[in-house]
Amino acid sequence: MIDKTIDAQTEASVAEGSAGAPSRPLPENAAVANRLRDFADLLQQQGEGGFRERAYRRGSETVSALSRPVSAILSEQGWDGLVALPGIGRSIAAAIAEMVATGRWSQLERLRGELVPEVLFLSLPGIGPKLAHRLAEDADLETLEELEAALHLGNLDVPGLGPRRRRMLSAVLAERLGRPVAGVDRGAPEPPVSLLLEVDRMYREKAEAGALRKIAPKRFNPSGEAWLPVLHARHAPWHFTALYSNTARAHDLGKTKDWVVIYFHADDMPEGRRTVVSEIRGPLAGQRVVRGREREVDEEGEAHALS
Repeated sequence: MIDKTIDAQTEASVAEGSAGAPSRPLPENAAVANRLRDFADLLQQQGEGGFRERAYRRGSETVSALSRPVSAILSEQGWDGLVALPGIGRSIAAAIAEMVATGRWSQLERLRGELVPEVLFLSLPGIGPKLAHRLAEDADLETLEELEAALHLGNLDVPGLGPRRRRMLSAVLAERLGRPVAGVDRGAPEPPVSLLLEVDRMYREKAEAGALRKIAPKRFNPSGEAWLPVLHARHAPWHFTALYSNTARAHDLGKTKDWVVIYFHADDMPEGRRTVVSEIRGPLAGQRVVRGREREVDEEGEAHALS
């Protein structure tokens, strides 16, 4: 529950931003608002000209109108202060927190084909090039939120990441992302396996048919070719973005046209991620499975209409 102090401070920020603030947004807020608007433009260009696009445009307008820097709101009030702003849910709040913390935004860079997780991890104290590479490739992490969650859950087995460094990174991430470590959600809801497999099926069919927009990823693409198809889809309350895996491991194993990475979030939740692959061993050999959720069984015959 957001307390009355936060409500009052937020209302003052919005009121001043819409009435008494200068005609130009504050420089920090302008940079954040521009990225939110760029993200909305990319969603529209890549075929997702719906609710999600409109939400990010509204978020951009809200940030532009603020009389106080978003970093000040995040520092003083945390995520609650951001979420209390008009049109700013948890997903956009997470985006703003990442931009304030690092000057980057992984979701935007992903849709532009510019995402290089190692560069993001190198912005953290105590992480050098070798450890940054291990976090990105061996642990398959892409964002600060994923790193924070992996540290909190205790399932991050990476050489060079001892107890002392884990504690230090957890504290740094909690400060940068504007919330206590205890606030990391251990069991955030996810779409059912059947729905993830339906997104996977739709993506692969449309990619094969050449029906999707393609981006030119920066990693492992010296020619600059636009080869990576992108799908945006929605099944209330979930929003999905699907792409073939562009990791070093996928390239090494020849799986860039098999492994499908699906990003998902509901309207008021941060982003999650799962990878769908063709199983090669055991009783599920030859079937498409959601990595990490292979044992889950959905109701047979369940169908989902994606838009």
